[in-house]
Amino acid sequence: MSSSKRIAIIGLGYVGLPLAIEFGKKYHVLGFDINKSRIEELQRGEDHTREADLEGLHLAITGDVANNSFGLEFSSDPISLEQCNVFIVTVPTPIDHYKKPDLVPLLKASEMLGKVLKKGDIIIYESTVYPGCTEEDCVPVLEKISGLKFNEDFFCGYSPERINPGDKLNTLVKIKKVTSGSTPQIAEEVDGLYRSIITAGTFKASSIKVAEASKAIENAQRDVNISFVNELALIFDRIGIDTTEVLEAAGTKWNFLKFKPGLVGGHCIGVDPYYLAHKAESLGYHPQVILSGRRVNDNMGMFVANKVVKLMIKKGHKIDGSRVLILGFTFKENCPDVRNSRVIDIYKELIQFGVQVCIYDPHAHAADVKEEYDVELLPVLNEKYDAIILAVAHNEFLAIDFNTLKSGVDAVVFDTKAFLSKELVDGRL
Repeated sequence: MSSSKRIAIIGLGYVGLPLAIEFGKKYHVLGFDINKSRIEELQRGEDHTREADLEGLHLAITGDVANNSFGLEFSSDPISLEQCNVFIVTVPTPIDHYKKPDLVPLLKASEMLGKVLKKGDIIIYESTVYPGCTEEDCVPVLEKISGLKFNEDFFCGYSPERINPGDKLNTLVKIKKVTSGSTPQIAEEVDGLYRSIITAGTFKASSIKVAEASKAIENAQRDVNISFVNELALIFDRIGIDTTEVLEAAGTKWNFLKFKPGLVGGHCIGVDPYYLAHKAESLGYHPQVILSGRRVNDNMGMFVANKVVKLMIKKGHKIDGSRVLILGFTFKENCPDVRNSRVIDIYKELIQFGVQVCIYDPHAHAADVKEEYDVELLPVLNEKYDAIILAVAHNEFLAIDFNTLKSGVDAVVFDTKAFLSKELVDGRL
């Protein structure tokens, strides 16, 4: 199989790069990205996302590419895709300002592939979409550009990504992979391809739509569960009891689901429910539970900011012109991914109160934050603050001397992750 398959991975971000590395250990793989600087970085054996197994990256790069056996090459030139016969698409599928699916990257990738598509080629999509997107949105583009006929000249598959950014335990090969294909024969071929690298095994779905739906509901389910405990946090705040203590007590029962309140961002949980809702609404059904959960989670940043302001007033701080430090900007702990970070909601709400907001994050790349959010990150901590908000539970924050940061000003400390010692904080979710 390795000699006949020449695989192209389209998009070398958090999902595509680990996939390219693993396939590159057994197949001739072309890692493709339109970002030339990203290609140059990877050709040097570096990865700013910190998702790559660098040893595996070097091994894949130095494979036996010359004899078309195995190995990993990189390119940003679409012409280089002509040599491949299996294309795996891992481009982003975000939402727009109206919280509607933004398929532009996906459709642009499909247009590009349509220009190099040959008879017998297989296109596998991994990007998270709504059920039906592959066959109803992407396939028509492939057919139009290539002039080829779907399921006669070329074929498609769908295998939803399950990468968990920053997780060094549950890596790509250790997570069971859902697979599917546009015909029974292609479904088996796609499943066999992934089965050759995924040690945890695969699950062959009955259709592409089933595989697409499985991914959408994975994250919608987590979103709804987190929204439930977030709503509990709002209720318990009014009652005057600690949410974490309530959850710890309830968690002593074997079947209690141990979700925690907090900000819900990132490229999956905070986005995918809108894809599912979009599809439902296009069919005349308006989701109740899914969208109500989204509303709760989308408002948590505002709640945190307002809660901190109230605690500051209670301590006698003048709000206008006060200095507030936010610790963390990435969407989750111990990783540099800032996509759809909801920390920005806290920042924007505090700014409206006339607060001077400073953000410190040792994991986030300052240039990425500036470009995407127009926010400057602090290079170091060396000031005193009227309030400190722990927004992301980076391990480095446990070593911070909070008494020094709030020395002489009786600063409010608010913990959104129940990460710090309770004795240190004035409030937490």
